Amino acid sequence: MEQNESNFDSISVAICDDSALMRNLISRIISESPLIKVVGKSMNGQMLLDLVPSYRPDVIVLDIEMPVMNGVEFLKARKANGWDIPVVILSSVATKGAAVTMECLELGASDFITKPGGSISIDIEKVKEVLIEKIVSYGGAYARKHGKKIPLADDFVKLMKMEAAENFVAKQKGTAAGGTEHKEPLQPSFLSSREKKEPVVITPIRSGGTIKIIAIGISTGGPNALREVFAAIDPELKQPILVVQHMPAGFTTEFAASLNRICPLTVVEAADNMPIEPAHIYIAPGNFHIVIEERPGKNVIRTIQTPQRNGHRPSADVLFESVAKIYANNALGVIMTGMGRDGAAELAEMRKQGAYTLGQDEKSAIVYGMPRVGFELGGVQKQVALSDMANEISKLAREHR
Repeated sequence: MEQNESNFDSISVAICDDSALMRNLISRIISESPLIKVVGKSMNGQMLLDLVPSYRPDVIVLDIEMPVMNGVEFLKARKANGWDIPVVILSSVATKGAAVTMECLELGASDFITKPGGSISIDIEKVKEVLIEKIVSYGGAYARKHGKKIPLADDFVKLMKMEAAENFVAKQKGTAAGGTEHKEPLQPSFLSSREKKEPVVITPIRSGGTIKIIAIGISTGGPNALREVFAAIDPELKQPILVVQHMPAGFTTEFAASLNRICPLTVVEAADNMPIEPAHIYIAPGNFHIVIEERPGKNVIRTIQTPQRNGHRPSADVLFESVAKIYANNALGVIMTGMGRDGAAELAEMRKQGAYTLGQDEKSAIVYGMPRVGFELGGVQKQVALSDMANEISKLAREHR
């Protein structure tokens, strides 16, 4: 197990793409990031399949369209081999072939990111941040599970986003401008589990009432987490469920369809002025916030393109805010795995209004960011493991129907 000078281990990445240019560009982007190491590059799925045992990666970045063995075929072979190494799909066909991307998720891929269009050598920089986020989130979780010392994803990305990140790292290595001497390496106190904070105590202004709606906010780690929850949800659950999953435009229609195939309830992509029906799950469309509008007889969903909140559109905070205003204590709010803090503040507002609230626990979350902040702000009544989330939601919905 290789450790770098920061006393942390590196996240090992294998790249599989039939384009030599793309392999080198992705490798360069990854290698610029501290604590991430490219351990192998392959030009097709068969080559990757043969080399995984020697690469021993913590995460795989996988193209879809390749000769000899494509990405879908590799995922089938991965499943047959019983490998649990996380896979992030990176493909130029993903925006045109959302159905193929969803098939990859169904076959066990953890997440996806689209290759940018235009001049690839320039536009690849546009996806750098999200690519690193996925690698750190999924690869870091896998590496920690297998005994490596890896900083938590939120801490890692915080470093990446520091205005002086590159200069900071250079100084640690003694290569900053002016020939400065070697300085102390990054220490665990900087990139480590932050101290646990006691949650803010919220005293609801009213007692919990009948649950008439359920709202879920989720991000990194969400596609597979939602598949697990919705596959196990109570078939008799009557309350509608509104979901904000951070996902690019063009994919949420197919994502909803893929969930609908495994869920006993009806799952659809939300649309503007769509009536909110019982026993339905509504997925926020990419690039649109969803809010609720009161109408005589039946409330409806409105899709809006107001500015991003917490760096996202759709935003869980926007949904939770709307639910708190309209349903007050007649709602259930759920915050799950994800980077950052989206949803946390308004989940606390839901709790203040008397709503029931749940948060995914640290152990089962790919990224314990959103649920951690939600818990610290007092918005989470109960922390729940992913494996218990469907049962907990169903139980509360039955008891307060």
